[in-house]
Amino acid sequence: MPLPKKIKYLFLVFFLFLCIGAAGAFYYFILAELPDIASLKSYKPLESTIIYSSDGRVLGELFVERRIFIPEDSIPPLVKLAFVAIEDQRFYSHPGIDVIGILRALYKDILAGDIVEGGSTITQQLAKMLFLTPEKSILRKIKEAIISAQIEKKYTKDEILGIYINQVYFGARAYGIEAAAQAYFGKSTFELNLAEIALLAGMPKAPSSFSPFKNPKKAFLRRQIVLNKMYENGFITKEQMQSANAEPLPQKINPRRYNAPYFVEFLRSQLESKYNEDLYTSGLKVFSTIDFYMQNIAEEAIKNGISNVEKRTGAGVQAALIAMDLRTGHIKALVGGKDFWGSQFNRAISALRQPGSAFKPFVYAVALQNGMEVEDKILDSPISFKASGKQKIWSPKNYDNKYHGYVPLRTALALSLNTATVRLANSVGIDNIIEFIQRCGIERNLDPYLPLALGASEVTLLELTSAYSVFSTGRKVLPIFYEKIVSREGITLEEVLPSSEEVISPDITEKMKMLLRSVVEEGTAQRAKDLDRKVYGKTGTTNNFSDAWFIGFDDRLVVGVWVGRDNHTPIGQKETGASAALPIWIEFMKNIP
Repeated sequence: MPLPKKIKYLFLVFFLFLCIGAAGAFYYFILAELPDIASLKSYKPLESTIIYSSDGRVLGELFVERRIFIPEDSIPPLVKLAFVAIEDQRFYSHPGIDVIGILRALYKDILAGDIVEGGSTITQQLAKMLFLTPEKSILRKIKEAIISAQIEKKYTKDEILGIYINQVYFGARAYGIEAAAQAYFGKSTFELNLAEIALLAGMPKAPSSFSPFKNPKKAFLRRQIVLNKMYENGFITKEQMQSANAEPLPQKINPRRYNAPYFVEFLRSQLESKYNEDLYTSGLKVFSTIDFYMQNIAEEAIKNGISNVEKRTGAGVQAALIAMDLRTGHIKALVGGKDFWGSQFNRAISALRQPGSAFKPFVYAVALQNGMEVEDKILDSPISFKASGKQKIWSPKNYDNKYHGYVPLRTALALSLNTATVRLANSVGIDNIIEFIQRCGIERNLDPYLPLALGASEVTLLELTSAYSVFSTGRKVLPIFYEKIVSREGITLEEVLPSSEEVISPDITEKMKMLLRSVVEEGTAQRAKDLDRKVYGKTGTTNNFSDAWFIGFDDRLVVGVWVGRDNHTPIGQKETGASAALPIWIEFMKNIP
């Protein structure tokens, strides 16, 4: 029996309200899960931390995503137009969803029998990148459309395009246009020509497929398509298009900037404990103390020095160098080995080695503080001591097995006489020597036995070099590796100021300089007389020639050089501090401005 019309009408109304309610519930369900797009106002993409030298050169970048943010209003107009031409030609006219573009893409997909073109606008792509997962589903597309509409209501077209261009991935671990410009062309976005802009604009669709290094033919065709689109839209002239089409593709990637690698890696490890993930994502600017020019000279000196030693001894030799400003403690150059990319172990910072005779000046400084004078004499002759707690007898010998009787302190240090130095150490007391060494900044535990006077306890090159600052200025100067750290907003987060304290009086300082000058004028470091200024220092060699040192200074810098092998085997017969380390030191000091 047919239902009355009134019941049919009521049923239809009920069904309609049910559908509306279901649609409303579905819409509310989606809205409840959508993110707050107001966060775009405080948009802060993951951005690389840049480490600069003291003279403004880029030493390195630290990043999870290599990105250097460019404000929207600073992006060159031609860059914006290239992305609009290839990604979203109606970008400036649609409300976030391009119905015409969707229909056109659908038509081409049907003709091809496959998905050959997408209909997503730049706004939709941005919504997906920032707020959604990459899953392919109807629900995600609905969310994407709703978010896009909301973005378009709250932000200008140029704001949306600027965020997109800074966010999108270009391959080669480069996120954003600036990192891409540097990775592919070794230049800033502001220096890109039309051909370069077109190549980069075409890459986000498929960075690997359109890479000029992996698929140059596809990259060339993709660039051509971008240029044609720009021409069709009136963004460039036909002549500009043809000229850009004739430009060659880049031939090799420009790897991330990484100068002074041993220094950068050490600084990274130090800062990571302070800044954690922010070190790689917050766009910090770290202004280091490294002098770019000095650093290059140091690296060249190490390279040449190792090469010369290996010609005499065979391969496998390593070396390290540290240069520190005597007034501020700023580390101006640091080299931790022959080749960072072959071995990341930092021999300037981390290697514990015996300093040999380079330790002797600490003994003489204590003697001077106890009232002795530079010309006071000590006995240089064979001597023996019973080893503490053992039955063995320790009998130190001079390098050449020759002895000189009574000699002035100046001569004993200049000729690096072992027996005279041990007698002096025994006289002033090993505990007093250790206490002085610690006041100079070497705070690690040292063996309280007489062999310490001849450098038997291990130290690092950094420790020994910075401790020598006391002999030049009378003050312990703390090493500084960076001057300040600035946030991406330009706020100074941290500033490191020089710190020093007096260890020896000016009178003792001058006497120590006399002693260390005698090493250059008449002792083991006479090669350094070739320099055109007064320099001071001390060589160091271990018994089996496994470590060679020279630590010295002028009136501006204290510089330490170590040469050896990682496995502690001998460098080579008679490879002393004078023959292996000093030439590196001289080359560096001779060439710095």
